[in-house]
Amino acid sequence: LIEHDFTLLGATAIEDKLQDGVPDTIHTLQTAGIKVWVLTGDRQETAINIGMGCKLISEDMTLLIVNEENSEGTRDNLSKKLNAIRSQADGVNAIRSQADGGIEMEALALVIDGKSLTYALERDMEKMFLDLAVMCKAVICCRVSPLQKALVVKLVKRHLKTILLAIGDGANDVSMIQAAHVGVGISGVEGLQAARSADVSIGQFRYLRKLLLVHGAWSYQRVSKVILYSFYKNIALFMTQFWYSFQNSFSGEVIFESWTLSFYNVLFTVLPPFVIGIFDQFVSARLLDRYPQLYQLSQKGVFFKMHSFFSWILNGFYHSLILYFVSELIYWSDLPQSDGKVAGHWVWGSALYTAALATVLGKAALVTNIWTKYTVIAIPGSMIIWMIFLPVYATVAPKVGVSTEYNGVIPRLYTSPVFWLMGLVLPVMCLLRDFAWKYAKRMYYPQAYHHVQEIQKYNIQDYRPRMEQFQKAIRKVRQVQRMRKQRGYAFSQTDESQARVLQAYDTTRERGRYGEMASSRK
Repeated sequence: LIEHDFTLLGATAIEDKLQDGVPDTIHTLQTAGIKVWVLTGDRQETAINIGMGCKLISEDMTLLIVNEENSEGTRDNLSKKLNAIRSQADGVNAIRSQADGGIEMEALALVIDGKSLTYALERDMEKMFLDLAVMCKAVICCRVSPLQKALVVKLVKRHLKTILLAIGDGANDVSMIQAAHVGVGISGVEGLQAARSADVSIGQFRYLRKLLLVHGAWSYQRVSKVILYSFYKNIALFMTQFWYSFQNSFSGEVIFESWTLSFYNVLFTVLPPFVIGIFDQFVSARLLDRYPQLYQLSQKGVFFKMHSFFSWILNGFYHSLILYFVSELIYWSDLPQSDGKVAGHWVWGSALYTAALATVLGKAALVTNIWTKYTVIAIPGSMIIWMIFLPVYATVAPKVGVSTEYNGVIPRLYTSPVFWLMGLVLPVMCLLRDFAWKYAKRMYYPQAYHHVQEIQKYNIQDYRPRMEQFQKAIRKVRQVQRMRKQRGYAFSQTDESQARVLQAYDTTRERGRYGEMASSRK
């Protein structure tokens, strides 16, 4: 209604240029086993060119283009392509079985426009579209609206048991980012709407590589280990009380003093899970970036399987059995003393508590992959805290009417060589099987990350000298200083020479002849 009878005065254009590192990032993510789908509002030809430029699709890939005008055409197109791929897959499998492998299907890429996508997302057609998309190595949806982006994400979430990550840099990506399991926003010149609505905000698309392959792999392994260790350490100690209940005829009598038992999770074993969950690295950042295939460990759930969970649980039962029954044999008949008296129940309970604490801390040391100063503070430090806490608390608490069970315990406990030997021998007996199993697993049933750990162990170049670390810190500072220049569109980058020309032009001044023509026309 408005844009007619105009006189063309000029035109402007934006060079659609990829950010630095986008092709390498997408190629690395595909190598890591991550499927990449591009949902864009660009035209079909532009979207294909972007896919070529960012290495999402290559020249040797077969493009499956769906560009129909109606629902029936879209259904026929999807059905024909899906049947052709399935028949080809059956033929390849038959040839592969006869040739003993070595035959692979050609790589496919699906390209669908917004109008066809509207029909493909209908209830009776969405499963067919999803089956076809999953068979392809890459998917490009062009000319799509913000709503369609969210609908595609929800379609995959509804039918597939996969974790979805959506990344975008504009306000039109907000619905897609919020619909995915994990949303990543790029804070650039298109505004901060995407970054504000996302779970994670980054400055450049290429930062996604380190976010997933390094920090993602570390976080998965750390959280898995913390959960398993937390179950284990409680079972290893508290199951001794269960075994004791058979001996005390289920009378409710306890082995350990109540406040000491309460401090177990609050004070004495609280630091190892924190340190493991924050600082542990099963492989260095450099090697995780060098071998992106290690990211598939998290996709396959290697570190947190049902088998792993029950293995840790049974290991806690096993340790509790050794701790209880061996300590009971050691303190048989309450361990008669040289002065004719007996050590007593609470001396045995304190000695058993010490051995159990040493065992669970030793287990934390055994499963820790990297030792830092914080690891030393957490694991040996927790044992030192207990050895200092026990005599102080057992001396002061009975005098103020608290924990009277500790009356006379310390002189019998700390002067007994049985206590010290038990604190050393019992943890070794418990952890000897764990150490042997860990060694045998690395030697005879190694995982992929075990090989990379050996590379890290014997590769001197992986350990950077102090000067190189200093230079890296300087580069980071300079990078922060250049942050404004580096930020841009997810698939665009400003040329500095063009930016200077545009910034030098004063838009408030009259534009000469064209301004005079406009005035005379009025």
